[in-house]
Amino acid sequence: MRLGLLGPADGDLAALERGARLLVEREQADRTVYLGADDALDLVVAGWARGLVGGDPSDGALWVRAAGRCGGATPEEIDAFLATERARLSLRRLECLPLASARTVEIVDGRVAVLLHDRGLLDEEDILPATLLVYGRHPEPLIKRVGARTFLSPGPASLGAAMLVDDAADGVRFLVFDAAGATVRSEIVAPPHGARRERATGG
Repeated sequence: MRLGLLGPADGDLAALERGARLLVEREQADRTVYLGADDALDLVVAGWARGLVGGDPSDGALWVRAAGRCGGATPEEIDAFLATERARLSLRRLECLPLASARTVEIVDGRVAVLLHDRGLLDEEDILPATLLVYGRHPEPLIKRVGARTFLSPGPASLGAAMLVDDAADGVRFLVFDAAGATVRSEIVAPPHGARRERATGG
């Protein structure tokens, strides 16, 4: 699984959109979670969707859009319509934390990951079972190993940063991108207990 992480926008919706586009379009993250405590991602996604399909971008208006654009359309125009609708559907891979104080629990490469906005909200019940502790509120991107645990933060989206957690063959790879989309940091955490994972092969 490729999990994208975006930190708080701090009012900079343009920077948040750049990070979201990087993770969704270029990096093809399976899911991207916004770790802010506001509605910034909702605003970005709504504007992005309107830019793709125009007017009302909701599922309920799909048939209205199809009737308006495909009634007398050429095959090429229909293909273009379908491409924009697929792009709109890909925005479902962008998610927010349900509440500012909420915690989301994920399983990444067999590890328990706890995702939340503010590290200060972590308690012993969160920390004990988790090996990945992911939070949004931090002044800069962070990858920090403490014993068996790894603390992660993408840093503020307003800085242009974004993070990708990639379930790779040799463990979990953490990638940090800058505002220009360049990889500025890459680290790998091996599978638990140093075990090597085998890929299934045919024959």
